[in-house]
Amino acid sequence: MMNRIFYLSAICLLMLSITVSAQTKKQMVRLAKITVDPAQLDAYNTALKKQMATAVAKEPGVLTYYAVADQKDPSHITILEIYADVDAYKKHTETAHFKEYKATVQNMVKSLELVDVDLIGAAKKP
Repeated sequence: MMNRIFYLSAICLLMLSITVSAQTKKQMVRLAKITVDPAQLDAYNTALKKQMATAVAKEPGVLTYYAVADQKDPSHITILEIYADVDAYKKHTETAHFKEYKATVQNMVKSLELVDVDLIGAAKKP
């Protein structure tokens, strides 16, 4: 009985890993490199965190957001965004919370560079 449970568990894990790798190929992964007016950095970070939390909570196609600030110059922010696919990204840009974020930060952002990248690997602890 224990061997049967072990084998069924192993098969389920294998199927899950195959599904995850198949999904990874159609995901849209983007880096947003942002320079923020240092005088408005706290307000920007508040708006960013609100937008990120809302997007992940409300949009099934928004899979991951990580935002980091340069230690030497915290006004230089990089965001890693992972979407289920390009359509999920397009839907995201049409949401009320994303439009509110863009309107809120429009005079805070000094520069924005969007870089589409390919995910070549990931590792994390469970």
